[in-house]
Amino acid sequence: MLILSHTHPISHPSHHPITHSPHHSTTPLHTHPITLTPHLTPTPSHTHPITHPSHHHPITPSHPPHHTPLPHHTPTPPSHHPLTHTPITPPPPTPPPAPQPPQPPWLIPLPAGILCTDTEERLVEYLLDPARYNKLIRPATNGSQLVTVQLMVSLAQLISVHEREQIMTTNVWLTQEWEDYRLTWKPEDFDNMKKVRLPSKHIWLPDVVLYNNADGMYEVSFYSNAVISYDGSIFWLPPAIYKSACKIEVKHFPFDQQNCTMKFRSWTYDRTEIDLVLKSEVASLDDFTPSGEWDIVALPGRRNENPDDSTYVDITYDFIIQRKPLFYTINLIIPCLLISCLTVLVFYLPSDCGEKITLCISVLLSLTVFLLLISKIVPPTSLDVPLVGKYLMFTMVLVTFSIVTSVCVLNVHHRSPSTHTMPPWVRTLFLRKLPALLFMKQPQQNCARQRLRQRRQTQERAAAATLFLRAGARSCACYANPGAAKAEGINGYREQQGQGTDPATPCGCGLEEAVEGVRFIADHMRSEDDDQSVSEDWKYVAMVIDRIFLWMFIIVCVFGTVGMFLQPLFQNYTTNSLLQLGQGTPTSK
Repeated sequence: MLILSHTHPISHPSHHPITHSPHHSTTPLHTHPITLTPHLTPTPSHTHPITHPSHHHPITPSHPPHHTPLPHHTPTPPSHHPLTHTPITPPPPTPPPAPQPPQPPWLIPLPAGILCTDTEERLVEYLLDPARYNKLIRPATNGSQLVTVQLMVSLAQLISVHEREQIMTTNVWLTQEWEDYRLTWKPEDFDNMKKVRLPSKHIWLPDVVLYNNADGMYEVSFYSNAVISYDGSIFWLPPAIYKSACKIEVKHFPFDQQNCTMKFRSWTYDRTEIDLVLKSEVASLDDFTPSGEWDIVALPGRRNENPDDSTYVDITYDFIIQRKPLFYTINLIIPCLLISCLTVLVFYLPSDCGEKITLCISVLLSLTVFLLLISKIVPPTSLDVPLVGKYLMFTMVLVTFSIVTSVCVLNVHHRSPSTHTMPPWVRTLFLRKLPALLFMKQPQQNCARQRLRQRRQTQERAAAATLFLRAGARSCACYANPGAAKAEGINGYREQQGQGTDPATPCGCGLEEAVEGVRFIADHMRSEDDDQSVSEDWKYVAMVIDRIFLWMFIIVCVFGTVGMFLQPLFQNYTTNSLLQLGQGTPTSK
């Protein structure tokens, strides 16, 4: 049973007792609210059950509840209530949370209620606290203190060397080391942590750039993290792909060596604020990837100062590289050599061959094509001519000269007695002396014809003298000596065998005209034979001239080729001489 203490008793107007169903544990209250008096004192001696006002029956759980309105009753004295209400004190107000200090922008904000306990995070927050560190300020205690920056270049890859544009593209790691007294800490305060890595854009950096840049990218392309030690020393190794200007020496192309320099200097700080120091005398090749076109000869470094300007200082590295000539040897040098051989073979063709000029012109055109290919590779400079260009020009001069000599040889070959008379010195030099020196044999037919011609001339002179003496007084009779007629080649007289020779044989007057006609024919045939012999001599002279030029071209081509292509192989490329090519008086910014 639930006993409640109220100021006014609850009465039902119908005088029926309020009963509860066995299925209910509490009785709902209706009509009048329950008034609680805060100043009442507990009275445990008076306990009144809730009864009906007319029948005064107690509330038992055997009867179901009646939902009828309750009439107004007079308040019951406080002594009749067994329970009193205790005054409730409200809880104290919660103070507002304390404002959190602003976090640096480089730190990831932590959720509320989580404390930053990581050692490295505490260290980074301590080092980059804006109250103690400003990345715009040079790490010097006063204006006269120098910040020493050590530089070293590590070559990772030689990407390309563009000869025509005179640009060298390299993949370089630029090592920089300096000290910042503001980035120091005690390792024992941070769990003996001696190194930490910070974003390089949040600390002070020496603005070291590549001065002889060729594409406008003076600074590094990737700002890597910097390694900070507890004593304030900073190690920064940013990778970069540089395109630097390089003066190309084309004198010995494709057997050339180049000296390309890379000059590093601070863009805004001079020597009174930053002192650049060379960390190593040579560049590092620990992570170098070999190139298929160039070999690395040496990578010396040096520190340059200007005596006229005390504020100037830079670090210069010389990239001494040597070209691998196999590619150009196979694709350029060997074809030129073969074309030169064709030039020599022009003089081995027969003198009367009209294809000599055609072959020479074809060779000249092919050399012109190779010369155009070279002009697209080497830079358009007027200081030097490349070696392969010199060889092509040399071969083109030989081919042009061969065309001229071929024309002269053809002119000599087609000479005849009717147009040109062979001088005696030509006959002596080209027909008797030079063939033996050139290992040429004179044709046997020409020798026999020459002996026959000399014997015939002797016999003709003797026969002419005999006929003049025997002409005598007879005008209508003619006497012919069979021996003379035989010597003259006249078939009208025959020598009879077994009989003596008549001193004189009479003949008719018509026979004289026949003899004159036969003599004319013989003279004409003799003249044609002489002309043919002279023409053969001119042809032989042309052969001798061709052979002379053949040996001349062989000697010139062999010695010219060997002299040109062995010249760069005997060059003494020392490091000091190559460094002088890239050195010059530096100028201050």
